Amino acid sequence: MPDIDYVLIFKALGDDKRLKIVQMLSDEEKCACKLLEEFIITQPTLSHHMKILCDCGLVDVRRDGKWSHYSLNGEVLGNLKKFVNKLNDGKDGGALCK
Repeated sequence: MPDIDYVLIFKALGDDKRLKIVQMLSDEEKCACKLLEEFIITQPTLSHHMKILCDCGLVDVRRDGKWSHYSLNGEVLGNLKKFVNKLNDGKDGGALCK
């Protein structure tokens, strides 16, 4: 598995707006303007959220002139899924505490 900082990913997903952004990107790439339409925030605030998502590797950005288009990084997402699935491997019903 590539060197992925899962702590950064989980911190990024711990914010409700960033989690919604990831959900919005789950079906297709979206322009920043489309993401911005879903929130009552400023463009600089959206940029801050997108920087966090890009810095942890979960989201990729493609620039087209002055527009930024965002998509999920499938490799990182797949590795995150494997990581979460491993948390339950060999455990007694997945219970963390007894």
